[in-house]
Amino acid sequence: MLIALPLLVIPVAIYAVIILTGAGGVAGAEQALQDPVFTIPMVSGGGWTIGAGDIILFLALILLFFELLKSTSSQKVAIVNHALSMILFVASLVAFLLVKGFATSTFFLILTMVMLDVLAGFIVTIISARKDLDFGGG
Repeated sequence: MLIALPLLVIPVAIYAVIILTGAGGVAGAEQALQDPVFTIPMVSGGGWTIGAGDIILFLALILLFFELLKSTSSQKVAIVNHALSMILFVASLVAFLLVKGFATSTFFLILTMVMLDVLAGFIVTIISARKDLDFGGG
């Protein structure tokens, strides 16, 4: 039954934990997401600075890839996954609009990934159902 759980709940939960339990309040937590975690020296002579928010976005992109792979499944558990993804999207949207600390570009990009997961799941399900109907009818 764990396969029904949307993987994108992980970056949303990590973001929520950082914002809601951050030292120094919401402003301190937002700053913690932007502060450099490490810097990678580049051949150009500069450095690529990576913050906690960037790491969360990278994790979300990887998990979105696996969610898109899961959405191609035609198992009955896929319907539960789509429903849970929709609930996650609505909860994330409400947090983005109403909760201080969630109205950031980082969370907006995570929200967009959750929305793409919802759309991809429903579109793939509709297309596969249409193909099953065409195959069965003709």
